[in-house]
Amino acid sequence: MASLKEVKARIGSVNSTKKITGAMKMVSSAKLKKAQYAIESMSPYQDRLNTILNNFLETETDFQSTYADVRPLKKLAIVVFSSNSSLCGAFNSNVIKRLNEVIAEHKELGMENISVYPIGKKVADAVGKLPVKVEGSFHRLADKPNFNEMSEITNGIMEKFVAKEFDKVVIIYHHLKNTSVQKLMTEDFLPIAFDKKADKKTKTLSCDYIVEPSKAEVLQTLLPKALRTKLYACLLDSNASEHGARVVAMQTASDNADTLINELTILYNKTRQQAITSELLDIVGGQVALAK
Repeated sequence: MASLKEVKARIGSVNSTKKITGAMKMVSSAKLKKAQYAIESMSPYQDRLNTILNNFLETETDFQSTYADVRPLKKLAIVVFSSNSSLCGAFNSNVIKRLNEVIAEHKELGMENISVYPIGKKVADAVGKLPVKVEGSFHRLADKPNFNEMSEITNGIMEKFVAKEFDKVVIIYHHLKNTSVQKLMTEDFLPIAFDKKADKKTKTLSCDYIVEPSKAEVLQTLLPKALRTKLYACLLDSNASEHGARVVAMQTASDNADTLINELTILYNKTRQQAITSELLDIVGGQVALAK
């Protein structure tokens, strides 16, 4: 059995760890609120943009776009979002596992034809060990989402898709459902799949728009905007999910620390009681020996 000194030292160590996890939880909670505010601020713009885009697409049934060009899959690009730091549960390991699954599903293309855009240090470290093409390093965006920087990356992806350097683009990221639940998403980014529901005989806009110079030209402008907004939304979602996962992980760690402290306290009290009992027995034994 451990000595009183050892048990007391373990209790002190666990208490120190609990203070650290508690502080990290508070920091992550504050960052989560900020990340959620960023999503809430952008959502109205994204929703309105998508509404306008869908309204036009429902009427322009003959509309064609280079971003919707479906062709035989020879070259694949994957945009994957992770965090820069750990201590957020299975957040990063799930992303890396899903990335490996997507790569395995397309291994017949050849690793030289699979490109990865790693947004976050953890996934960048994992991708560095794989025989795929890495399209750059984007660590900063994982901690500090920036629309302009993300737009530059999106523009580069769109240009390469139009130039047929990529035939398909897939995105992997976490969607924050609530603080306790982050859902891992895998979606096709390019080519775009248009959902044209309107009958060609009844081409009427859902809203009263005044369109200049034409609906087709407006759509050509709206589509890149929608794509840039989509990828930025994924970045914000991943960032918020990271903080949500860390809040849960630190709360779990704090709860486990409390449980361990209680167990160690009981052990300490039992060990102390045994030591006192042993000393009393020695004293009584000594007194009995003297009396004889």
